[in-house]
Amino acid sequence: MIRTRLFRLVLLLTLGLATALLGCGSSDGGAGGSGDAGGSGGTGGSNGAALRILVTNDDGVGAPGIDAIVEALRADPRNEIIVSAPAENKSGSGDRTTPTPPPLETMMTTTASGYPATAVVGLPADAVVYALANLYPDGPPDLVLSGINNGQNVGNVKGLLSQVSGTVGAAKTAACADVPALASSQGSGETVDFPAGVDAVLAWLDANRAALLAGDVPVQNITSINVPSCDGKGSIRGTVEVPLATMAPDYVMSPIFGDPQDCESIRESPSNDMEAFFNGFVAVTPVPRATTCPNK
Repeated sequence: MIRTRLFRLVLLLTLGLATALLGCGSSDGGAGGSGDAGGSGGTGGSNGAALRILVTNDDGVGAPGIDAIVEALRADPRNEIIVSAPAENKSGSGDRTTPTPPPLETMMTTTASGYPATAVVGLPADAVVYALANLYPDGPPDLVLSGINNGQNVGNVKGLLSQVSGTVGAAKTAACADVPALASSQGSGETVDFPAGVDAVLAWLDANRAALLAGDVPVQNITSINVPSCDGKGSIRGTVEVPLATMAPDYVMSPIFGDPQDCESIRESPSNDMEAFFNGFVAVTPVPRATTCPNK
């Protein structure tokens, strides 16, 4: 009887060891799946790594544009999102920061749809500086996404884009901190078509996700996306990569605030972002970061 029990015990131990060895072999064979999936974002090139995105804007943390893009980003499990934005509308702030002291005042709040956010009592650039210094203890994000702005930010006519846009200014502040940045703006109109802006941003992210994760996106420029609002007249005609305009086309009377976007235009081959945007194209444009970055 004792021998029988001893035999059974030895048999169970042998089977357990064999099962453990088979399990180890199976885990090694699947390392490309579950092994990669647990990596943290922004560490460079892991197929399963989440893309860590800091979202900010200049319209304020409660604005509909930032809410629209945050809701779209959070629906994709490949993204990790932190929101840090001005507590109130601070459009037209450029990349200026609030002089210190005193230290910036912040508070916990949410976007319009309830996503947790840090509201910074200050300017768009302040929101970026605060987030990079306080909300990313394990290293910077893979991307700073500024927007979606209510209203276009096209052209560099009289220096307006570089000097006035808080949306672009927040992105330029990120680039000065060596973090890739995207500024996204939706054209003004009777109906501001934020869903079109969301589609354009997501398309850009899909095209650049691997490079962002690998740390291969240069930071000498930011990318600025301007998306038309067609107001039910035609549809967006496509996406073009074009340089900044330095002069407004003669058919554009008010490039910053007024003119409608002609999504029924037949003009082809736009040569700059203003021509593209006002003729119904999504304009994707490199914008230089500040000539002299603080602390550089």
